[in-house]
Amino acid sequence: MNHETLCAFRSMAVRRLNVVIKNCKSLFSLVGVLLGVFFATEPTWADPPKTYPYKVTTTVGMVTDIVKQVAGDRAEVTGIIGEGVDPHLYKPTRSDVAALTSADVVFYSGLMLEGKMADTLVRVARSGKAVYAVTELLDEKFLLEPAEMQGHFDPHVWMDVAAWSKGVEAVAKSLGEFDPPHSAVYLSNAARYTSELSALDTYARDTIRTVADKQRVLITAHDAFNYFGRAYGMEVKGIQGISTESEAGLQDINRLVDFIVKNEVRAVFVETSVAEKNVRALIEGAKSRGHEVKVGGSLFSDAMGKPGTYEGTYIGMIDSNVTTIVRALGGQAPERGLQGKLVATKSP
Repeated sequence: MNHETLCAFRSMAVRRLNVVIKNCKSLFSLVGVLLGVFFATEPTWADPPKTYPYKVTTTVGMVTDIVKQVAGDRAEVTGIIGEGVDPHLYKPTRSDVAALTSADVVFYSGLMLEGKMADTLVRVARSGKAVYAVTELLDEKFLLEPAEMQGHFDPHVWMDVAAWSKGVEAVAKSLGEFDPPHSAVYLSNAARYTSELSALDTYARDTIRTVADKQRVLITAHDAFNYFGRAYGMEVKGIQGISTESEAGLQDINRLVDFIVKNEVRAVFVETSVAEKNVRALIEGAKSRGHEVKVGGSLFSDAMGKPGTYEGTYIGMIDSNVTTIVRALGGQAPERGLQGKLVATKSP
């Protein structure tokens, strides 16, 4: 390995290590990665792929989609966490581990979203695979750190479209490191897709502004929408915490019922990857106090829609969420969304 290549590898290693430090859940895992990074003499992934398409394995759908957009036909991209599946609780199966270990490159979201996969991802990285977190370029000052997370960041950054655009940039940079001869292709694909995301971000801002200030309250099954609320000017309240591993108690339900009645909230929302029972409890609680609140619709939080559908893409996921929220809260949004591709839904 020549001096220039060695310096580049060290730079990449330090960047990967910084990401791991933010994401590792135990000292044991961190020590393992330290050993793997600093005692490796040469990365097995330093040379560009010999055949195309090379194999990329990803975790959640939001990551899978942006990697597909950036990689184009250079890579075969396979996601292992499908529609309606909660990544907070997901444990990798034998076939998942096989997909990860046989891949040329692995992408995951990071920030402890895939918490139960952490050890598996660390082992894959230590084997010499190129393993990247798409959130690695986000400044820590941007990230939310709820008290309940005990020093971990809120991982739901894709709810802010501008922030997720940084994930696209990270993917382009990482694929360029893995496959330098086509780095310009990845940057071009990323630029095109980022332009589409910019239009989506503008749509979200413009349509949410049509909701009356008093009604800009988003109540959901769990706290997956804090970045969304900060980016688009909405007050957000979740029944459960950031991770669906936390359980909502009667006190949590009653507290939100009080809020709903006092503020005359007109709609609450269920999520495709979280059970509806707590949201239904809110509705019944408000009804017992003389206030009618409806289910405003179903939102995509930790998983996208069915593969092959518009809602099964990142843009379709956010378009659906924004359109559903705005229409349910009395604002103005096209029934079929930004691109006219959403499955038509009835206004509440």
